[in-house]
Amino acid sequence: MHIREAFRFSVHALRANSVRSLLTALGMVIGNASVILVVTISLTSRDFILEQIQGLGSNMIFAYYEAGNVSSTRVAADFIKMGDVEAVRRQLAERIVAATGVMNHNDRMLVNGKEEDVTVVGSDQYYRPVRNLLVLSGRFLDANDVALRQKVALLTEKLARRLYGNTSAAVGQVIKLYGLQFTVIGTFKERVESFGQSELAPETVLIPISVIRYFVEVERIDPMYVQTRSAADVEPVTREVRRILESRHRPGARYRVENLNAILGAARNISLILQAVLILISAIALIISGIGIMNIMLVTVTERTREIGVRMAVGASRHDVLQQFLTEAVLISLGGGLAGILLGLAVPVSVRAFTGVQVPISVTSIAVAFTVSCLVGLVFGLLPANRAARLNPTEALRYE
Repeated sequence: MHIREAFRFSVHALRANSVRSLLTALGMVIGNASVILVVTISLTSRDFILEQIQGLGSNMIFAYYEAGNVSSTRVAADFIKMGDVEAVRRQLAERIVAATGVMNHNDRMLVNGKEEDVTVVGSDQYYRPVRNLLVLSGRFLDANDVALRQKVALLTEKLARRLYGNTSAAVGQVIKLYGLQFTVIGTFKERVESFGQSELAPETVLIPISVIRYFVEVERIDPMYVQTRSAADVEPVTREVRRILESRHRPGARYRVENLNAILGAARNISLILQAVLILISAIALIISGIGIMNIMLVTVTERTREIGVRMAVGASRHDVLQQFLTEAVLISLGGGLAGILLGLAVPVSVRAFTGVQVPISVTSIAVAFTVSCLVGLVFGLLPANRAARLNPTEALRYE
């Protein structure tokens, strides 16, 4: 029997029991759709997490002082200072894009007729590129604002909307901080939401660091940010920043200098583990589907015992019978697998079409799902097909 004849006989047999064939293939549909969707969800979540982390700042290093058991006077001297930031800029000029410092404070401000506490952050012109901030209206701080100690300010998006209704209307307005009038020159927001884990609260006023210095008791940079030119240079520059800080302060002062590489690595590892677990669950679904195919094919062999005897009596060899039943199992598995792949692809394609969100589709998962479909049909169809091929023709003809 040629492959074409085996295929034709198999299609005829499957049509004769179409409902059973469809229900048998349903497991493969669900299993393969699960594989595609699981990988898609895993890739989407991984890309989202990595985008969120990278959105905080590219090739970014951050440093701050870790308090120890010393007197308040010595602690004040150990804090990172603007001089430390300048030292990092000088010594690592060829390896970094920028270095900036942040000073944090609070003040009361008139908001909608009521005085409220707001976060006041002081920094310089390098703060925006290092922290990857998005200017919504107006402009950001420049070198003159910092050098000349200009009384200018930027508002976060939420604060600008509360005060003036929208971000554009905030530009040019005058606010009062520390008893002084500051002109609002722009509004901004974090490009990626940090959910309160950074120095920027939802309602924050940003002013030049040279101005805020007059309103804080102790000069303390917390944190210092450094952006490297190359991702490959993040780790070496991290060590250099720690060395510079320790060399400029008393022995024993501890500074925490970190970068986002460890967080990015952890996020990738979590994503891989999650993907492996979800794929394992999908694989179990495929194995169960294969067992279902094997059971149904064993029942089919029993039901068609007399048919098998007739075929052998008219000249069909054991190999022909084996080939026919194996083809039937592969067709059920492959048909269900292809339907599952199409169903799995329909979801991300629909999301792209209706929402515009770019959901990644893994070509590898499609290839794996297709290959597994073929293997399931072959592996789990082999036992029933082998049993059919081993039937005694004489006994098969007598079977009722």
